Amino acid sequence: MKTTKDIKAAVASCTAGILLGIAAGWLFFGRTQEPESHNHATGVADEVWTCSMHPQIRQDKPGKCPICAMELIRLVPSGSVSTASADIMLSEEAAALADVQTARVTRGAAIKEIFLYGTIQSDERLARSEVAHAGGRIEKLHVNFTGETILEGQKIATIYSPTLLNAQRELLEAADMYAADKSQAGLIEAARGKLRLMKLTDRQIAEIEASGQTSALTDIMAQAGGIVAARKVAEGDYVNQGSVLFELTGLSSVWAMFDAYEADLPYIRQGDRLTYTLQALPGKKYTGRVAFIDPSLDMTTRTAKVRVETSNPGLLLKPGMYALAKVETETLPSTLTAPKTAVLWTGKRSIVYVRRPNSPTPSFSLREVELGTSLGDMYSIISGLEEGEEVVTSGAFAIDASAQLEGKPSMMNNNTPGVGAIKTSFAVAGLCEMCKERIETAAGSLTGVVAASWDMETKQLSIEYIAAQTSPSDVAQAVALSGHDTDAYKAADSVYDSLPDCCKYRL
Repeated sequence: MKTTKDIKAAVASCTAGILLGIAAGWLFFGRTQEPESHNHATGVADEVWTCSMHPQIRQDKPGKCPICAMELIRLVPSGSVSTASADIMLSEEAAALADVQTARVTRGAAIKEIFLYGTIQSDERLARSEVAHAGGRIEKLHVNFTGETILEGQKIATIYSPTLLNAQRELLEAADMYAADKSQAGLIEAARGKLRLMKLTDRQIAEIEASGQTSALTDIMAQAGGIVAARKVAEGDYVNQGSVLFELTGLSSVWAMFDAYEADLPYIRQGDRLTYTLQALPGKKYTGRVAFIDPSLDMTTRTAKVRVETSNPGLLLKPGMYALAKVETETLPSTLTAPKTAVLWTGKRSIVYVRRPNSPTPSFSLREVELGTSLGDMYSIISGLEEGEEVVTSGAFAIDASAQLEGKPSMMNNNTPGVGAIKTSFAVAGLCEMCKERIETAAGSLTGVVAASWDMETKQLSIEYIAAQTSPSDVAQAVALSGHDTDAYKAADSVYDSLPDCCKYRL
């Protein structure tokens, strides 16, 4: 039997062993464990360097993009990027590397410049046809080629015409009757009038009366002056009354015919003065007024003809010459405008990046805008901007790349909700496209679900949601209510049985 003295000795021996073990542990291990070092003074954090043209490139140090060899820009320096909002914040250094420049949105009278392309054409109102006023055979042509200038009253052809010959005889007979009886004055005037209708001149009629003889050949005189656009007969041809001998055109006045696109037509009005130049006559400017705008569009080119009438002294303007016109027209007297370089156009949306005022570091927010008329290097703004705001005109792609990397709303991602969005996926049973549409519709119907996509091969439903508004359990329950089993919930038999046969996924 142990005594109290023996027990006390055993306790003392154990205590000594424990103290000896602690001391040995401190000697062997305690000195190799240094306290964790934190550089609180410098606050150095990881840096992200990316390419403004290829935002998927991310490196932890500066260098060149492995795709396009552009210099990388620092995207996430210490304290330079805000993660608390959808705004994109850059340091002064990062903004300088991205060459970020801004311009103010202004309001005022906007001038729209319209460029029109066209050609010179002859004035259709000056077109004439020289015709035969009596049938017969062309014995001689005094005008032989296209482009020759004809003066009014000039001899253009000689014709043998039995009709003209008979009319001359009637004139001479009427003259003899008038000489015998002065009361027959009406008869001789009727004979003269018949020859005038056949376009004989008073001089030709007087020569017939003076000679007292008829002529088998009669000269045809030009009834108008102009340039021969087409010759329709040759010597020896038989012609009928009304047959066209020559087609003439006048060039004392010409038309400049321009093609105006349908988007520009509202800014061109009849009566507007228009200035144009010719490729064939550099250094000279011609002006005229818009005399006519075609009321219909060409269905192929989507343009309408705009006609400008111009006088042509010296006949320098020739049909077929190319013409370029510039029209400056004032739009609304008070128009909000922004530079075209500020707009990032995705095909469906037009966005700009607006600089936040009074921000200690460069801060930018994405803004969707509705564009109006194109005004040279400016756009009129219908909605989305206010006068005086600063929009990014250079470096917008770098800012947008930063937004994409941070998962914030960007040019190519309109559905990203920013900070707070969570991505997850779970299995959902289904078979076909109808199932896909039904599943995605059910998931997307919940408030807080940003995106939902179901893969028919993997049977996985991928969702993005805001935790404060919904949860994956709520989404899974909504999908089950639509008739599709999930990991957590099974669709009711009555709902499943109502699905189309192609959607019956249960074995």
